[in-house]
Amino acid sequence: MTTRILPAAGDPDAARVIVTLLSQLPASEPAAPVPDSTTLLDTLARLAAESIDELPEVVLVHERIGPVPALELIREVALRFPAVGVVLVSSDAGPALFSAAMDSGARGLIGLPLSYEELAARVQAAAQWSVGVRRHLGRGAAESLTAGPGGRVVTVTGAKGGVGTTFTAVQFALAAAASGRRTALVDMDLQAGDVGSYLDVQFRRSIADLAGIQDISPRVLQDAVYDDRTGLALLLAPADGERGEEVDERAARHVIGALRGRYELVVIDCGTQVTGANAAAVETADVAVLVTTPDVVAVRAAKRMVRMWERLQVRKAEDTAMVVNRWSKHTEIQPALIEKITKTRATRTPVPAAFKELQAVVDAGRVQDLDNRSTVKQALWTLAGELGLLAAPENAAAPAAVSSPGASLAVRASGPVARLRRGREG
Repeated sequence: MTTRILPAAGDPDAARVIVTLLSQLPASEPAAPVPDSTTLLDTLARLAAESIDELPEVVLVHERIGPVPALELIREVALRFPAVGVVLVSSDAGPALFSAAMDSGARGLIGLPLSYEELAARVQAAAQWSVGVRRHLGRGAAESLTAGPGGRVVTVTGAKGGVGTTFTAVQFALAAAASGRRTALVDMDLQAGDVGSYLDVQFRRSIADLAGIQDISPRVLQDAVYDDRTGLALLLAPADGERGEEVDERAARHVIGALRGRYELVVIDCGTQVTGANAAAVETADVAVLVTTPDVVAVRAAKRMVRMWERLQVRKAEDTAMVVNRWSKHTEIQPALIEKITKTRATRTPVPAAFKELQAVVDAGRVQDLDNRSTVKQALWTLAGELGLLAAPENAAAPAAVSSPGASLAVRASGPVARLRRGREG
């Protein structure tokens, strides 16, 4: 059997050495090396979308890969493509790094400088493990592994303040819960989160309480989550905004991973600011939604946000779903023009401008009580179906408009988030 190997090395000299040795291995088929973590994840996602059989058996990750550190990248690959054997290549082959690599999901560690014997042994062991996993699970189960364990993640981000980001996120979560999905709603607008205010919830725990925990067990997660009467599990932003700094990129990844394993759908309100935490959320999301209103200032802000995501290697514009809020047929800036300007994928259902329908429940902090006859609610719940967030198209609990949600948007499998660079706009 031929072993397909995909090396990932940011150093061109290291990549040449690795490929040269790999080409000498019997029954091996080394692919062209990928230069960074983003390309690696995108390559694996593209292959997985074709078939589980297209994925390589072994991925070699060099210690100097970037922009995401090697151990974080290995964790991402192990979570999203569990049937691929990952091997770390590092100048430090000591027991501490070996233990850390195994904890991240690696199947082996190879020391530098490379030796043919060690490379052959580690690659063979990882390949045998990969083949064994796929054979043991069978084709159907193996195909399901390409999406990683647990539920889907959808992020909702605002082009600017006041465009309806939190209201949209809350209604998406309520629609999913009403359709029968076990749903978590996370407030990652860390300094100014209002999810609790919109649902009339006060809870002393927040996402900041999970920030310093490396292994978030189900019991620890449950202590931080508020089970609301609406059926939603709420993970709120800290009441003291300064505690938001405790939730960094790594903490966000751990929290999202823990939530994926417990809930069918995780809806994350990312607010309007780009931080390491919510950038990681957008990066790892199965569906990334950007909310705007059809006015010049908001559309410019949406374009600025999309460009920033692309510069920081967070997400591509074409992989972002654009929701147009407060739309009317008399609006000069229509969704098709916004799609062209931002190069995103505009959703088919715009949300009408009908704030009078919302004012009473928003002022009362009870948006869950919004009448099913509300045109805004019908549009947002229809959008939830369009984005594939509902358990089934037909759902008696949802407004009538949800009965024909249409096909889900095609979205990419996400890769690693680039660390926010100092000096960039934020």
